[in-house]
Amino acid sequence: MSEQQAGRVAVITGAASGIGRGLAQHAAGLGLRLALADRDRAGLEELAGELAAQGCQVLAQVTDVSREQDLIALRDATLARLGGVDLLFNNAGIMQTGASWELSEAQWRRMLDINLLGVTHGLRAFVPTLLAQGRPAHIVNTASLAGLLASPFLAAYTVTKQALVALSEVLHHELAALGAPIGVSVLCPGPVASRIMASDLAGNGAGSALGAQLEQSIRAGMPADELAARVFEAIAQQRFWILPHPEFKPALQARTQSILDETNPVFLLADV
Repeated sequence: MSEQQAGRVAVITGAASGIGRGLAQHAAGLGLRLALADRDRAGLEELAGELAAQGCQVLAQVTDVSREQDLIALRDATLARLGGVDLLFNNAGIMQTGASWELSEAQWRRMLDINLLGVTHGLRAFVPTLLAQGRPAHIVNTASLAGLLASPFLAAYTVTKQALVALSEVLHHELAALGAPIGVSVLCPGPVASRIMASDLAGNGAGSALGAQLEQSIRAGMPADELAARVFEAIAQQRFWILPHPEFKPALQARTQSILDETNPVFLLADV
């Protein structure tokens, strides 16, 4: 795996912490060159310094994925510094809790801007380049278990992640129709140790009871390095679906059966 990946270029958004940081560290271990993007300048610079000290060639660029011009700038800098793109990880995302009718317009827009439009901006910026290169490449979009299962009080998060699953599947079909050598995967993890709840807790003062419960579950989740290893294994196998928490498959199977049987939804999952 490392021989196949050595020297290739991976672009990772949301790289400063959580899943993105785990992906970056794993990719560096495989010998990839990295373009790392995040809004967190301090965290980004810390990670870039750590990986550069290990001999990894790193471009670190402060990027707000809600701004398409930032993704275009990231693409241009990546091409100028690293010469191409082989792996694109549209990973940046945030979580917001609250009843669907209580979330403000600003909260809905922020979730849509980052979790969904942040990915479309990444695709618009990078897919034409991947197509023009004419060589094998792969795109991984980070969704969530919430992209496959609906949970109460996570309306905006669930809506954006389910839209992202649909977008990823459409992208897979589109690239296949073109005969492009570009694979697509959608990553739908359960709890992974990260700080994804930070924005929710900050926005809700001390944090809602649900937010605090979710944060505890997430902090105790799968280590990001373990998740990253599973993601790269899926890329090597050209798998579209990446479901690193198989213990949640029974809930997904029950939901699918409920749809086919046209029965009313039953909430079976406590944590997403």
